[in-house]
Amino acid sequence: MLSRIALLSAASLKSSGPFSVGLLHACRSFHTAQPCQAPVPPLPEKSGQVRHGIIPEEFFQFLYPKTGVTGPYMFGTGLLLYLLSKEIYVINHETVVAASVLTVLIYGVKKYGAQVAAFADKLNEEKVAKAQEVKDGAVNALQQAVENETKEQWRAEGCHYLFDAKRNNVAMILESNYRERLLMVCNEVKKRLDYQIALQHLQRRKEQEHMINWVVKNVVQSITPQQGLDGAMKSQRGKESSSAEI
Repeated sequence: MLSRIALLSAASLKSSGPFSVGLLHACRSFHTAQPCQAPVPPLPEKSGQVRHGIIPEEFFQFLYPKTGVTGPYMFGTGLLLYLLSKEIYVINHETVVAASVLTVLIYGVKKYGAQVAAFADKLNEEKVAKAQEVKDGAVNALQQAVENETKEQWRAEGCHYLFDAKRNNVAMILESNYRERLLMVCNEVKKRLDYQIALQHLQRRKEQEHMINWVVKNVVQSITPQQGLDGAMKSQRGKESSSAEI
């Protein structure tokens, strides 16, 4: 019945042209749209609860409000009886084989299911531990890279202080060289001025000595022998008078 309804709906959609085109465009736009940026929910580590090995617990919880506690069992029993009465499912030798295989499977699950589950859990834990180790290593590497990048940014921010210090050092070196050259020029000028002063003093002393010698020479030349004798007698008398007073 459901297959016939699906075929009829497909035929009706095929006959209606604009609606099918719009539906096709809607499907294309839906599939080509931007993916949702919502976080993907994590996958559950364990499966949901089941009853009788294959029937999920949600099936019973879905039927409980409508049919009560016995509803799911009555639904399964009625469905099995319907399949058998309408000969949709015919019991033959394959049914016996399926029952035997199902019995062996149930026995194997009951007997070795816990051991296999423990082994599978161990393998899963090892895989999770390896994946976590790889993740931790990658996270640590990325954190170290972030720390290194932060340190490099801090160093880059401090470079202008270093450049300013270097500029100040260069300016101080230039200033010290300039002052050394000024001092050298001052010393050289002082030496030349001292030389000129010494030269003037020497010239003045030579002129004074020459003037004294010239005056003495002219005075000596102007003294006659009689004046020299009178002067000697006067000096002799003066010495005698001074000795007599004493």
